[in-house]
Amino acid sequence: MPAPFRSPRAQRRLPVLRGLPCLWVTMAAVLAAAAPPAAAAEPKPVVVARGLVNPWALAFLPDGRMLVTEKPGRLRIVDARGRIGPALAGLPAVASVGQCGLLDVALDPKFADNRLVYWTFAEPGPGGNGTAVARARLEGEAGHERLADVRVIFSQQPKMDSRLHCGSRIAFDRAGNLWVGLGDRFSGKDSAQTLDNHIGKVVRITSGGGVPPDNPFVGRAGARPEVWSYGHRNVQGLAVHPATGELWASEHGPQGGDEINVVEAGRNYGWPLVTYGRNYGTGTAIGEEGPKPGIEMPLKHWVPVSVAPSGLAFVTSDRYPGWKGSLVVGTLRAQTLIRLTLDGRRVTGEEGLLAKLGHRIRDVRQGPDGWLYLVTDGSEGQIIRLEK
Repeated sequence: MPAPFRSPRAQRRLPVLRGLPCLWVTMAAVLAAAAPPAAAAEPKPVVVARGLVNPWALAFLPDGRMLVTEKPGRLRIVDARGRIGPALAGLPAVASVGQCGLLDVALDPKFADNRLVYWTFAEPGPGGNGTAVARARLEGEAGHERLADVRVIFSQQPKMDSRLHCGSRIAFDRAGNLWVGLGDRFSGKDSAQTLDNHIGKVVRITSGGGVPPDNPFVGRAGARPEVWSYGHRNVQGLAVHPATGELWASEHGPQGGDEINVVEAGRNYGWPLVTYGRNYGTGTAIGEEGPKPGIEMPLKHWVPVSVAPSGLAFVTSDRYPGWKGSLVVGTLRAQTLIRLTLDGRRVTGEEGLLAKLGHRIRDVRQGPDGWLYLVTDGSEGQIIRLEK
């Protein structure tokens, strides 16, 4: 059968008309590829416990219950259903003034065998107060625990008449020694640059309070042998990198200049000589912004406004798709949870979460169940679990 007659004009249109379906498919594919991906849903905050008074830190017991500190000077056990137990007796006197009080808490890495618990607190004494570390053995059946053999194993020297910048966090190295972050007590900032004191330092001690022989300043005249690093302002977060064993820290700047650092033996972290922070009120420079030879610069800093970083945790669980390997940072002033993505020591991205929560986030811990747990500050403080 002969082909139907078509005008030259119609013949010229046919390829175009026949190509239209393919063209629309191709354009749709391009537009779909160019469109931004749908934002991942934030984790859902689930309140586990409420009614704590200025809680500062938590540590998980092997059975899933939590040891929780309250800044006024109480250490409590909170069960998985959120029931808050009575304060454990036997703590040394705590100077609960200003930013200071009962602070961090941690279990010995061999807790299952030795039942040892450690905590930091503002210790009163001649000259004022200073951050100290105490330890005790947790004895008794579940629900009826008590602290035994309580003793102070480290005391910051010198004590100062100050209500500010007490720090303080504990982290264990792979040998079972304790790193302890200490503040500059505000008025003692210049002492952060000298080694004859514990002001503005990270110290490293043994589980019994002794000095590890490989500390960087052991044997140096005029230096405190406990000192691990110096030039810190107010360390409020410590976490050990799960792969490298390195110590990571969050540190408060003044007006801006909050920092994330990897804290290495013998290194100077600059305060108050080198800082991105500014003087309160005036906004004038405190020191140089760096870099400067001999000074470690932060991996991450926040300017011009402080976020006030607090507790840190590395995400190692699979509970949060795409989060594994991230560093999460609680914040007080910003009242958010910040997630930092990392490539080695390089911060590759930042995500602010839980802005609608409206609480100062004091501590962040990954629980044995893989979920992240937050401690919120305030007279009605909460423990919150983040669920996906």
